[in-house]
Amino acid sequence: MVDRDGTSTPPFLVKICGVTTPEDAAFASDAGAGAIGVNFWPGSKRFVGARAAEVLGAIAPGVLKIGVFVNAPAPEVLAAADRLGLDLVQLHGDEQAADFASVPGARLVRAVRVSDRASFDGAGPWHASWFLYDALVTGYGGGGVVAPWGLVDAHARRPFLLAGGLTPENVAAAVRATRPDGVDVASGVEHAPGRKDPARVAAFIRAAREAAATLSMQSRRI
Repeated sequence: MVDRDGTSTPPFLVKICGVTTPEDAAFASDAGAGAIGVNFWPGSKRFVGARAAEVLGAIAPGVLKIGVFVNAPAPEVLAAADRLGLDLVQLHGDEQAADFASVPGARLVRAVRVSDRASFDGAGPWHASWFLYDALVTGYGGGGVVAPWGLVDAHARRPFLLAGGLTPENVAAAVRATRPDGVDVASGVEHAPGRKDPARVAAFIRAAREAAATLSMQSRRI
């Protein structure tokens, strides 16, 4: 993806999140996902629990392994990342940047739940390899609510992933509206919480990548 000022950003990333089975992990990575997210928050319907190592082990080589944490202490997050070989940790709760100052920014994805302009202020102190912009919902994501695309387009820090209510049907419009560096989906490609629908996963990846490629071609013509 190319930013509006002409600077280059990382290759477009499609993240399939909330994966709970080895079968879904293998299919999503083989279908072209660039990242697989597993949820370590016990309050989530997609909590991976004791199967984490088995699920992560089914991910194809070269696909990023991302652990999603909510309000877990930094030592606990780092211990899980090292033990399970996570490439990145996604902080999706009310964590404070100072508590994670010892974590290399290259290993962090910072989620920002967006409801208004002030929502973006919390991203300021964080040094992360990615920001992820999601809808503000009760709980911590995965609710299928569409994020406010106009606000994200106006205020997002790059590189960023767009999340929140994305589906195979709307992801192309979302990419056109916000020009993200990647997209993140959980409920929009499921037939039940935590169980992915292979046809919807494949359709989502295809639609997202086609929209991103079109934008990239248009940018090169400018």
